[in-house]
Amino acid sequence: MKKFFRWLGLGLVVLIAVQAYKTWQYAPDTVAVAQIELPQVDETLVAARMGEAIRFQTISTGEPDAVRSADFQGFLDWLVATYPFANKVMSRQLIAGLTPLYRWQGSDDSLKPILLTAHYDVVPVAASGLSDWQQKPFSGAVADGFIWGRGALDDKSAVVAIMEAVEAMSAAGFTPKRTIYLSFGHDEEIGGADGAGGVAAYFKAQNIQMAWSLDEGSMILRDVISGLGQDVASINVAEKGYVTLDITASAEGGHSSLPPRDTAVSKLAKAITKLQAKPVPGGLTGASKDFFDALGPYFSLEKRVLFANQWLYRPVLESVLSGSNATDAMLRSTKAPTMLQGSNKENVLPQTAVATVNFRIHPRDSIQSLIAHTKALIDDPEIKVEIRGGWGNEPSRVSDRNGEGFKMLATTFRQVFGDLIVVPGLTVAGTDSVHYETISDDSYRINPFVFTGEDIKRLHGRNERISVQAMAQAVQFYQVLIGNAAQ
Repeated sequence: MKKFFRWLGLGLVVLIAVQAYKTWQYAPDTVAVAQIELPQVDETLVAARMGEAIRFQTISTGEPDAVRSADFQGFLDWLVATYPFANKVMSRQLIAGLTPLYRWQGSDDSLKPILLTAHYDVVPVAASGLSDWQQKPFSGAVADGFIWGRGALDDKSAVVAIMEAVEAMSAAGFTPKRTIYLSFGHDEEIGGADGAGGVAAYFKAQNIQMAWSLDEGSMILRDVISGLGQDVASINVAEKGYVTLDITASAEGGHSSLPPRDTAVSKLAKAITKLQAKPVPGGLTGASKDFFDALGPYFSLEKRVLFANQWLYRPVLESVLSGSNATDAMLRSTKAPTMLQGSNKENVLPQTAVATVNFRIHPRDSIQSLIAHTKALIDDPEIKVEIRGGWGNEPSRVSDRNGEGFKMLATTFRQVFGDLIVVPGLTVAGTDSVHYETISDDSYRINPFVFTGEDIKRLHGRNERISVQAMAQAVQFYQVLIGNAAQ
């Protein structure tokens, strides 16, 4: 027995020593970036122009027969009038009549071009919440250090910042070696099929392939990830797919005064309860693992022990990360029941009851695997599972976190924003990159704006705004990026 405890004690010492060594090795990478003099930006002028851009009510409604308002053409005309130098040095064509595709010709055709993208359409503003806006949602007011209104965060700010950068550089006589394309989608909020999809089709027809593209999809996170004292630039290398399933239960129907034990509604309720009881299997693999592995060295000691010794603690670590909605969405495909349909009268039993469930698909999964997951959990051959509308997007491919574009973006973020943690990440929503990635070797997703948890709530929400300082920094970022990429 003494020998057993002696060996047990020795084993524990070895186990602790191995963990301590791995944790000691698990240190942040030291990245030295040469300091540069940042371009001068007229904050007041940029803020005023951003306000002007917001005043164009370029709303995408999602209705199939919706007519685009005159504000769309007004915004395009405004881009030409406001940025004369940029429009002089770049050629422009309109894709689907409303998405401008700019080409800034480089001097060296042997270099693959790059694509900078954003979108100028915005989501509607709920009439019921108008009284809660501090400034009117399309006022473009500049007040209290912010520019207010729909599109300030998503995504006119990126359009304006890119054009401001090109205007300043072209006015100063800058000519890139590498050809640069700019694409500003008019229908991203409803899938981007005509805008970004049309741009991708054009590039394919012309046999033009990008070295890399940059779109929205993440931001610089400040005080968003618990336990980190530094800002985090998450350069997202992939995005989730999208599919919505209709789950339908059937029954005889009839009068509610003579109900059977099981109605279509009760059958559907059981099915949804089963579906929600078990999340889609996930974990620290692929893009999710890369994100957390890159962040891990920056956490406090007790958390670093877990990240550094995943061979021992992975189940514990995954359980902890699953406890937060934000981090859980990074680990797996998510499902969310969003709509219910049944009878159209309170005393009529429906013949069918339908639940609509939206899935955001992790790169490890597919549309078909999630349909199989849904059917297996419900386990009822009388319950129908169908793709709503007959369409969905598979998750994107994962771009190279060691590629030229990623490294250039990481360097530029550190040059402009200072001591940042830069990590590869996963976009949990959808962007126009689902189209652009088909004509780019690599596709990256991040806007150069500092976001707090409070800012994230404003996306598609009330009191959307961006700070005057953030707009100026974004203009600096795109100037430095174009200078780095175009040489």
